[in-house]
Amino acid sequence: MGRCGNMQILNKIRSRIKSYTFGDKIQEILMILPMFIGFLLFVVYPIFWVLRWAWFNYNGYSNPVFIGFDNFVRAFTRDKTYWFTLLNTFILAGAKLVTEMPIAIVLAVLVNKKMKGISFFRVVYFLPSVLSIAVVGLIFSILFSPYNGIVNALLVNFGLASKNINWFGERWLAMFVILLVSLWTTFGLNMIYFLMGLQNIPKELYECAQLDGANAFRQYFHITLPMLAPVMQVVFMLSMLGTMKITDLILVMTNGQPGGSTEVVMTYIFKYFFQYGDATVTPSQFGYASSLAVITGIVLSIITLIYLRVSKKMKEIY
Repeated sequence: MGRCGNMQILNKIRSRIKSYTFGDKIQEILMILPMFIGFLLFVVYPIFWVLRWAWFNYNGYSNPVFIGFDNFVRAFTRDKTYWFTLLNTFILAGAKLVTEMPIAIVLAVLVNKKMKGISFFRVVYFLPSVLSIAVVGLIFSILFSPYNGIVNALLVNFGLASKNINWFGERWLAMFVILLVSLWTTFGLNMIYFLMGLQNIPKELYECAQLDGANAFRQYFHITLPMLAPVMQVVFMLSMLGTMKITDLILVMTNGQPGGSTEVVMTYIFKYFFQYGDATVTPSQFGYASSLAVITGIVLSIITLIYLRVSKKMKEIY
């Protein structure tokens, strides 16, 4: 009976293979083709474009001049502003990870409860993630306006501030507002990741823990958090890389002000690609911008590899 059953399975597989026609192949290719073309146009081609012009002195319209490593030497020896913007980016990314991860986990635990109307809160928390970053930045710029902003009005009316605060007039205040808005736009997506992780935890573990007398606090730290570790690793890496690439929010809210103190690495590179203000003062420098993009890409790759290596070792330990 076992051999007969195996033969029936083999016959079914053979019949399915035979029924797989050339038309099915064409259909599959056509379904994949748009995404593949988009990948080539918007990922592969820009990478090779940047790698090419990183070795040239090129402003986009004059004849390019090959200068070898000069752009990279300039970045490492003479451009202190680039490294300052990279430091700003690391500060923003670190502060965001420290605050965003706990908020997302706690909210995921709360919205995972079977309560009436909990779906409404899931949608509300996730909604900021689907809004345009440019629109969000503009709205919060108005809210934190130093003269007629709602935030200053509330602080003064409730006696929490004696006068209006110039939120964008000092580096750390401006960085705090940027951090706050960035958290508001992304914590909902991370909450969804953690929510999916929570829903995949077997309920039997909690039932066994209750039988052993474990309270909710011990269940959270001995079951929930360890079972969410794989999700945490993914969310941590995505959040870190996403914050390292933040651009549009900074451009809309502060544009690097005051005095360039809130500039981050991607806005700095962006301004070399697309000159701001008078072209005679700050002309486009595609070659130098490309070299900065290559250096930043290498830095991000190193951070990712280190994180993956550390994560792999932690898995082996635990």
